[in-house]
Amino acid sequence: MEIIQTPLPGVLIIKPTVHEDPRGFFMETYRAESLRAAGVTDNFVQDNHARSVRGVLRGLHYQLQHPQAKICRVASGEVFDVAVDIRLGSPTFGQWFGETLSGENRLQLYIPPRFAHGYVVKSEKVDFLYKCSDYHYTDDGHGVLWSDPQLGIPWNMPDTILSDKDRRYLPLADVPRELLPRYAP
Repeated sequence: MEIIQTPLPGVLIIKPTVHEDPRGFFMETYRAESLRAAGVTDNFVQDNHARSVRGVLRGLHYQLQHPQAKICRVASGEVFDVAVDIRLGSPTFGQWFGETLSGENRLQLYIPPRFAHGYVVKSEKVDFLYKCSDYHYTDDGHGVLWSDPQLGIPWNMPDTILSDKDRRYLPLADVPRELLPRYAP
């Protein structure tokens, strides 16, 4: 397993070692000691699996009282996956990093707690899997507008399919400051 630093401190690309032969392949998708060596010490408590069709955009989501670190991967299909630093006082506040995750490239994205997260489906359908370091609490769900012009995320999907909730989120500059996490170095 190779851990690759990204331009956004704390956000990591995880490149598993894949053993392939004519029968198929095998790979470890999670190994705590390898991640711990890279500074990831989160205790993951929940696994999620979402299936979506082309154009579905989910995000940009976060929890405030129960912040979640996430390890995201795609079993089949392709997404553009994005992490946004929304921590007040962070030197990288308002910056984002995105990576294409697919069943073919088998890359994973580690997103630290207190970052917003979202993805758009690029293939006909996708099976998106992610580990979380805290449980999902519906009443603690918050978000940032996916199309915030100040963030300038190039989703490159002309016809997005959004939930009503995701349509109503505010741009980062308009989110009340008490609804944003704080940076703690």
